[in-house]
Amino acid sequence: MTDPVTYDTEGKIAIVTVNNPPVNALGFAVRQGLVDAFDRFDADASAEIAVLVGAGRLFLGGADISEFGKPMKDPQLPGVVNRIERTAKPVVAAIHGAALGGGLEVAMACHYRLAFSGTKLGVPEVTLGILPAAGGTQRLPRLAGMDAALEMISSGKPVAPEKAQVWGLIDRIVSEGDPRLAGIAYAEELLAEGATPRPTSAMEAAPATSDAETWDRLMQDRYPGQAAQRHAVQAAFGAVTLPFEDGLKEERRLFLDLMESPQREALVHAFFLERRVSNLPDLKDITPREIASVGIVGGGTMGSGIATACILAGLPVTLVETTVEAAEKAYLAVSKNLDGAVKRGKMSDAARAAADLTTTTEYEALSEADVVIEAVFESMDVKRQVFDQLDRVMKDGAVLATNTSYLDVNEIAAGTKRPEDVIGLHFFSPAHVMRLLEVVVADRTSAEVAATGFALGKKLKKIAVRSGVCDGFIGNRILSHYRSAADEMILQGASPYQIDAALERFGFAMGPMKVADLAGLDIGHMTRQRKGPQPGVVNPDWADRMHEMGRLGRKSGRGFYIYGDDGPQEDPEILKIIDEVREAHGITPKEFTDQDIWERYMTAMVNEAARVVGEGIAKRPQDVDAVLLFGYGFPRWRGGPMMYADHVGLATIRDRIARYGEENPEFWQSAPLIEELAQSNRKFSELNT
Repeated sequence: MTDPVTYDTEGKIAIVTVNNPPVNALGFAVRQGLVDAFDRFDADASAEIAVLVGAGRLFLGGADISEFGKPMKDPQLPGVVNRIERTAKPVVAAIHGAALGGGLEVAMACHYRLAFSGTKLGVPEVTLGILPAAGGTQRLPRLAGMDAALEMISSGKPVAPEKAQVWGLIDRIVSEGDPRLAGIAYAEELLAEGATPRPTSAMEAAPATSDAETWDRLMQDRYPGQAAQRHAVQAAFGAVTLPFEDGLKEERRLFLDLMESPQREALVHAFFLERRVSNLPDLKDITPREIASVGIVGGGTMGSGIATACILAGLPVTLVETTVEAAEKAYLAVSKNLDGAVKRGKMSDAARAAADLTTTTEYEALSEADVVIEAVFESMDVKRQVFDQLDRVMKDGAVLATNTSYLDVNEIAAGTKRPEDVIGLHFFSPAHVMRLLEVVVADRTSAEVAATGFALGKKLKKIAVRSGVCDGFIGNRILSHYRSAADEMILQGASPYQIDAALERFGFAMGPMKVADLAGLDIGHMTRQRKGPQPGVVNPDWADRMHEMGRLGRKSGRGFYIYGDDGPQEDPEILKIIDEVREAHGITPKEFTDQDIWERYMTAMVNEAARVVGEGIAKRPQDVDAVLLFGYGFPRWRGGPMMYADHVGLATIRDRIARYGEENPEFWQSAPLIEELAQSNRKFSELNT
C-alpha cells in the first residue's frame, strides 16, 4: 500500500503531500504520516520551509467516516494539529478544492495559507451535532476575528477565499495552476523575505460585537432545541476569555459532552442515510438501462420542475402538453427556473446556453426517449389515457414512470402492454429543489427498471428511497395518519396555531397547518373525497367549510392563515369555525400542552410508519427516516421518526397508543411490529440490516 503522506524536497523547500483518495480524509494513517513528516522536516537541516499540499481534487477533508463510532487511535487530530503548529520552521498550507472541518483546522495550524479561487473553507461539525475539536474554536477567532468565526462555527457554512482573506484567515489567493507549484512559489517568496514561524495560538482574537449571553440567546432562537451550536459558541468565546491551552481544554470538554448527546447520534444517522437508502442488496448486481434523454408529460408546476431537474443534470428533455399555449407556458416556466439556477450559482452560463428543452403537443416526439415521466393531474382516468399514448409511441426498453402521489401504480401498469417497464417516480415540489425521490416499485416492475429509477435519482442528485405500492406510498401515507392525529387534537380543544407553534418548537420546519396551506387545501379536500370516511379518523369539517369558502391556502391568500406582506397571520375566523364544529359535536374543549401535542403527533407518525415497514412498503426503518427527513421537514437533529421511537422506547410508544385508544380505539391501535419489538425489548434500528 502506498503511503498516504509523502515527504520530498526541492532545494530548501520540503513538500509534504497527502494522497488519501477520494477526499484526503484524516484517518489514522494520514494523521500518523503528518506527525512523521513534520518530525522529519524539523530534523532536515537542508529544508528551511515546508509546503503542505493535498493530492487529487482537494486539500484535506475532515474526519474519515469509516472511523465514525469507533475508538480513535493515537495520534488524534488535536495532537497532530498542535504538532504542525509548533514546527520550528515556517509551514505553508497550499489549499485547493476544499478545506473542511479537520482539514481547515490543519490549515490554521500552518503558519501561512494560500487558497485557490473557488475553494470552500469551513467547519461544518455542527451539522453532525459536534464542534470543531482540534483547536478550531480557538484558532479561527484568532485569525478571522470573533464575529466571523462565530458565524462560521455556528452555521457550519463554508466561505470563499475572497471573504476569508479580508478576515485574515487566508494570506494569498491563487486563481489557477498546480497547488504544489503555487505552494513552492509562495514558500520561495517567504524565504526571500526571511519569514519565520507564525503560530496562530500566539495571536489575539478580535473581540465579538456582542457578548456571549447575547450569542447564546441568538443560537436558541436560530436553532431551537439544538445543543451543538450553543456549545460551539461557548467554546469559541474561550478564545477571548481564556489562555490558549485552557481554551483547548474547554473546547475538548464541550466536544466530549456533545459526543454523548443523542442529537449527535441522530445527525450522524441522517448523514449516513443519504448513502445507505439507495444501497439495496436486491439491486446490487443489476445493471440499469441507459438514460441519455428524458420525456415528460405535463408542464405544470411539477412537470416543469422535473424538467428543470433533468436539464440541470445535463439531460435533454422533451416535454408534451395538451395545447400550444400550455407548451409555451411550460417552456417559459422551465427557462425561468434555469435562469434562477444560474443566478444562484447552481448552473454555469455555458450549461444554460447548452440546455436542451423541446416542448410540443405531439406524443410521437417522445418515441426515442429512454425514460418518460408522466406528471399530469392526479386522476386515474387521466393517467390511464396518458399511458395508453405512451404505450403506443415509446420504443422497446424505454422506462415509463408516473409521478403520482397516491394512485395505484399496479393499476397504471396493468393498463399497458409492458407492465415490467412501469415504475413510480414520486418527486416532491419544487422538483428541482427538493432532494427526495420515492422510487415506487410495482408488483411487475423489473429489477432492471427499478435499478434505472435509482440511477436516474443519482444522476439528478436526489436521495432515492424505494417504496412499495399503497395509497400515498411511504411519505404521504404516514402524513395522512399523523395529520389525522392533529385534526383529532383540534376537535378536542387544541388551536391549529398552537399545534403549528408547538411542532415548530419540536423542530419541524413548518407546522401541519402551514404545510396544508402551502400544498393547497383543495388537495386535502380531494383526498378526503377520494378515500371516503375512514375508521376512527376525524372528518375535519372546518377544512371542508374552508374549501367551500374558497380558502385554499397560499394560492388564494387565505387558508388557516391570512397571507400578506407580513407573512402568515393567524385568523380569528378560523377559530370561530372550529368552535362551531366542536359545539355541533357536543365537545367541551380541553387543554393541550406542547408535550401533549408532540407525543400524540409523533406517536401517530411512528405507529403508521411501523405498519409501512411491517407490510414491506418500506424495506427498512431507515427508509422511513430518510423520507420524513428529506421530504417532510422532520428535524434532522432528531434523526427521523424511527430513531425518535428508539430513543423514547417502543414500549413507551405502545403504552401511549393504548392510553389514547381509550378515547378512540378505532384510530389508536398498535401496529403489529411495535407490539412485537416492544415485547422483546428490541429497536427499529436492528431491522436496518
